[in-house]
Amino acid sequence: MWGVGGLQPAPARSFRIERPIRLIVSASYRTDIPAFYSQWLVARLRAGYCRVANPYGGGVHEVSLAPGDVDGFVFWTRNMRPLMADLDAVRQVAPFTVQFTLTGYPRALESSVISAEEAVAQLRELRRRFGPRVAVWRYDPVVFATDLDAETHAASFAKLAHALAGTVDEVALSVVHPYRKTRRNLDRAARRSGFVWHDPPAEQKRDLLVRLAAIAADHGIAPTLCSQPELLGPGLGEARCIDAERLSDVAQHPIASRESGNRPGCRCALSRDIGAYDTCPHGCVYCYAVADRDRAVANFRAHDPEAETLAS
Repeated sequence: MWGVGGLQPAPARSFRIERPIRLIVSASYRTDIPAFYSQWLVARLRAGYCRVANPYGGGVHEVSLAPGDVDGFVFWTRNMRPLMADLDAVRQVAPFTVQFTLTGYPRALESSVISAEEAVAQLRELRRRFGPRVAVWRYDPVVFATDLDAETHAASFAKLAHALAGTVDEVALSVVHPYRKTRRNLDRAARRSGFVWHDPPAEQKRDLLVRLAAIAADHGIAPTLCSQPELLGPGLGEARCIDAERLSDVAQHPIASRESGNRPGCRCALSRDIGAYDTCPHGCVYCYAVADRDRAVANFRAHDPEAETLAS
């Protein structure tokens, strides 16, 4: 909890705050705030606001984080542990859900993530403390590489699904999108670690997704596909990662929001993301949010937890 009695009122500031329409805050699909920037988030919640730079130009915008201005938070993470002790206080501001990525890939693809066992333990703790609707498992993205073919994916996914049965009620799937920076990072990792990756035909991707969907369903986990409608197949629903209905279930009151995806095929509710690209040092070489890991590590080291923005 933050101070005696939990969340304390933000100190008065000398400039005018223009109160926005209530919104869902995404924290963040651009970086892993719970894993690496939890102190910054707690400080910004105390202050009641943060500032976010538009990654495509257009200046810096203020986002209110004050109780009454936020309908809910959606955390995107591979490690909730650094934020776990503050989650009761987060709920004083607004309800939250968690998009939790767990893939179990080789270290050549994701060099600095927590173990699958610790990830499962965290998801079980989230369910125990906050209920069955709070967390969504993400097996995302599916990467095709040496020793990571359809059979390997199916076996690894089945093991994870077995461990998470009764803990989560949804798994969000997607196949890696070979953006230029993603290709560059995968190629660099492949040369360094001696593997080969490839981008298979859509039919092969769809076949594996349908197979994973059936495994998930067998374990009582609803399979959904994130922003790739061209790969939808039997048993797969469309993912809504910023999900007002799930947030409503967690909050136990209706949260109204309109669909406003950030790319074609995205079914997410309207939200405001408060993260920054090129700031996550996890080292996942397939990540669309990091162009260069050395730059991300440097930005992380230069980060000021008391700053108004996550990254300068």
